[in-house]
Amino acid sequence: MDPLARTGARDRAVDAGMVGFAVAYGVIMSLWLMGDPTMPRPVLLGHQIVGAVACGALWLRRRWPVGVALVLVPLSAFADLANGAQLVALFTVAVRRPVKIAVAVGAASLLTRSVVVVLADPPDVPYEWLVAFAATGTSAAIGWGLFARHRRQLVLSLRERAIRAENEGRLRAAQAQHRAREQIAREMHDVLGHRLSLLSVHAGALEYHPDAPAAEIARAAAVIRECAHLALQDLREVIGVLRAPVGELLPQPTLAGVRDLVAESRRAGMEVDLREEAAAGAVPDSVGRTAYRVVQEGLTNVRKHAPGAAANVTVSGAPGSGVTVEVRNTPPEAAAGAPPAANFPYPTSAAPEAAAETSSETVAAAGPEPAPGCGQGLIGLAERTALAGGRLEYAPTEAGGFRLAAWLPWPA
Repeated sequence: MDPLARTGARDRAVDAGMVGFAVAYGVIMSLWLMGDPTMPRPVLLGHQIVGAVACGALWLRRRWPVGVALVLVPLSAFADLANGAQLVALFTVAVRRPVKIAVAVGAASLLTRSVVVVLADPPDVPYEWLVAFAATGTSAAIGWGLFARHRRQLVLSLRERAIRAENEGRLRAAQAQHRAREQIAREMHDVLGHRLSLLSVHAGALEYHPDAPAAEIARAAAVIRECAHLALQDLREVIGVLRAPVGELLPQPTLAGVRDLVAESRRAGMEVDLREEAAAGAVPDSVGRTAYRVVQEGLTNVRKHAPGAAANVTVSGAPGSGVTVEVRNTPPEAAAGAPPAANFPYPTSAAPEAAAETSSETVAAAGPEPAPGCGQGLIGLAERTALAGGRLEYAPTEAGGFRLAAWLPWPA
């Protein structure tokens, strides 16, 4: 279908205007010829019939623009009353067909009229004037049609660009929303997963010793309450990302927070060894934040899937060579054979945040069933590391443990 073709009330009004112009031209020419005493009445009647047929043919110009124009070429050459209809037909060809076709039809019309003028040999009007008048009218009709064609093409192009821009905008908005959802999911998994795993360890120990003294159960409940309180705080921070104004950044963890992670895991009863070979303050914040998440995910997975295992955390690197983060743990069976502690596995201190370290054997006995996990944390961590320009590796070790390692770029 022709993209320039239109239908509707506006187009019907345009058609009526075009036919009206052709009819008005024919009426004026008919009145002028009626005042010519040399014009025979039968010839005048024939001109009027031809003019009426030409005006009626214009209603078909949208469907067959070239055919109607070619039919009107000889009619307008022999009947001046059809000249208006011929100009309208040329205008339609210029609007709906390529420039070459419009010029060819216009040239055929002008050539036919020139030949008829020579054969008619009018006595009063010079030949050059008649040809110049016909050429001016033909050129004006074609030029106006080309102008209308290019204008319509420009409007269609702008409309298509607007539609394409709107679709692209919707696609970008959907992609941005998808990225935001993924980011929020990663944050919630990293932050809440860490806190809830600590909570699970303490609750498991409480379940394992239901006959503990009331004072020790109260202290254990206080530890659980403190962990739940911290988890709620972390949840508020994550939700705050959604409510914060655009461009406002909430505080984010850095590499210096790795020591706090290790301390929390030790208070939960895990045996964790930390070795730092990179100055935390010198590492860029974006790199340090990703390294923090790697350590957080590694320690969380050890608590969930390898109860009683010991973990080694290594952070090393230098400007230009990058930052390497590794979390390696022993197999959970390594501590399973040790006898459980005789006392309740919670500290005697009343302050939950000042909890003393408990043995990994006790934690293993307190939580025989590891917390469930589906591996989404490692998938999200791999995406986070890739976004930072680094790479992530994780695989079981030959000794039966697990190794999680990441390399992150550190510009010189």
